[in-house]
Amino acid sequence: MDAVGSAGPRRLATAALAGVSVFALVGVAVQFLRPDLDWRHAPMSFYLLGAYGLWLQAAYCVLGGALLLLAAGYYRALQPQARSAAPGLLFAMAAAGLCVTAIADSNLPQREPTLQGWLHGVAAQTAFLCVTTAMLLQSWRLRADPRWRSRFARAFLLAIAAFAAVWVLALWREAPRGLAQKAVIALIVGWLALAAAWLRSRTAGRGTFLAPPPP
Repeated sequence: MDAVGSAGPRRLATAALAGVSVFALVGVAVQFLRPDLDWRHAPMSFYLLGAYGLWLQAAYCVLGGALLLLAAGYYRALQPQARSAAPGLLFAMAAAGLCVTAIADSNLPQREPTLQGWLHGVAAQTAFLCVTTAMLLQSWRLRADPRWRSRFARAFLLAIAAFAAVWVLALWREAPRGLAQKAVIALIVGWLALAAAWLRSRTAGRGTFLAPPPP
C-alpha cells in the first residue's frame, strides 16, 4: 500500500480511536459524577437520564460514528481477498442501535413500561449483538491478509470473549446488572480501541505496512 493509499485508513483509524476514547472517558466519568446511582447495580441506561445524561447520549452517538469509521478503515486497508461487507453492515446496525438507545428513554423500576422503554431495550440488545458479531467477522477476515494474519488470534479471542459475555449478560439474570453490563462494555471498547490502534500503526510511517512480527 503506498503513502496515498494508506493515508485514508490511517485518518479513519485516528478518528475512530478518538471516538472510542471519548466514549470511554465519558462512561467512566459519569460513574463518579452520579453518586445517586450504585455503579454495581445501575445499568448504563440509567446514566442516560438525569444529570449529565446529555453527555453520555452524545458519547453513545460518537461511539456509533467510531464504529463506522473503523469498518471503513479496515475495508480499505485489507487486501481485496480479505474484504467483506458483512462486518461493515453489522457495525452500521450497531451504530444505529447505539443512537436509538441514547435517544429513547429506558424503563425505570417501579414505573409502568412504555413503548419508548421497549424501543430502548431492543436497540440496546441489537447494538450488543451486532457489534460483537461484527468484531468476530472482522477478526476472522484478518486471516485472509498475510499482512494482518499475525493479529488474528488476539483479535478473535477477544471478540469471542465479548460475544460470550453478551450472552452471559442476557441469560444470567441474578448477576449485578450494572457490573455485568459494564464488564461487557469494557471488553467491546477494548477490542475497538485495539483494532483502531493496530490500523493506525500499520498504516503509519511512510504509508507501507511493516512486516508482521513473528508469532
